[in-house]
Amino acid sequence: MSNTVKVAAVQAAPVCFDLEKSLERVSHFTAEASKAGADLVVFPEAFLSAYPWRYSFDTTIGAREPRGRQWYAKYYKSAIAVKSPEFDTLRGIAEKNKVLLSVGIVEKDQGTLYCTAVLIGRGGELLYTHRKLIPTAAERLVWGRGAGDGLKVVDTEIGKVGGLICWENYMPAARLSLYQQGIEIYIAPHADDLPTWVASMQHIAKEGRCFVISVNQFCKVSDFPSDYPPFTEGDPDRQPDGSKWTPDAVLNHGGSCIVGPLGTFLAEPIWDKEGIVYADICKDELIESRLDFDAVGSYSRPDVFTLSVNTKPATSVTFV
Repeated sequence: MSNTVKVAAVQAAPVCFDLEKSLERVSHFTAEASKAGADLVVFPEAFLSAYPWRYSFDTTIGAREPRGRQWYAKYYKSAIAVKSPEFDTLRGIAEKNKVLLSVGIVEKDQGTLYCTAVLIGRGGELLYTHRKLIPTAAERLVWGRGAGDGLKVVDTEIGKVGGLICWENYMPAARLSLYQQGIEIYIAPHADDLPTWVASMQHIAKEGRCFVISVNQFCKVSDFPSDYPPFTEGDPDRQPDGSKWTPDAVLNHGGSCIVGPLGTFLAEPIWDKEGIVYADICKDELIESRLDFDAVGSYSRPDVFTLSVNTKPATSVTFV
């Protein structure tokens, strides 16, 4: 790992349900961050190509409506397969800008959608994919579950990189599996803009003695198609705070930030605007932080605690 590297968290929204235009957004922001000297560029959860705010595709317990199936098909078509020309475009963006690129994608694979984070190397090589282990609440109606083979930390030229997606970060065993692999740069793409989330990111950085890049969308109604069902019918006061579904109504306020291994901000959270959050991270701070605490060293107590991780992929059929 170089002693000091620059990292960037992109707080923006995709062109929801439009994969081609969303890839153009990735290209634009990656080029901007690369020009600013970033070695690692990180995008939020489900950036390609939508976090489906306020819509469970007309699914209720015991019933599914035709309109919901039609919109699910649109969502599926705007998702991205890891083996596809569109994913090759994503790899090309990393290679062109000579950065490590982390992107939250809605991945389609054999008829199922997954909330996935991918890390791509400077040469366009795929370094890892991680599927969200447990989608949160109503997300479970839309996304499948990931498996232990995605709990990876990869050794790159800027350090050991890995991460978890959104509320997976509240799973202590999942975090410990990354700490055990010596994670140094912990990526946390998410869709949570509550103040308590920021406190969690500080806790994880201090607990794991690692750098944490927390990246969220700044998203508005206008980022979605004009006929997106939750915004076009029924009571106009649909948001929890009572505000109306106007084009400028904010769905996600952001809060992206970068935290050092003692839990202090290297880049303060930004709210209610699009932007790129930058920070320079120094390897020496990792060593310094472990003077008094190391989650997998003196504090791990393997004589008392053990963690077993099933790293097999979750395939239901094996051909031999």
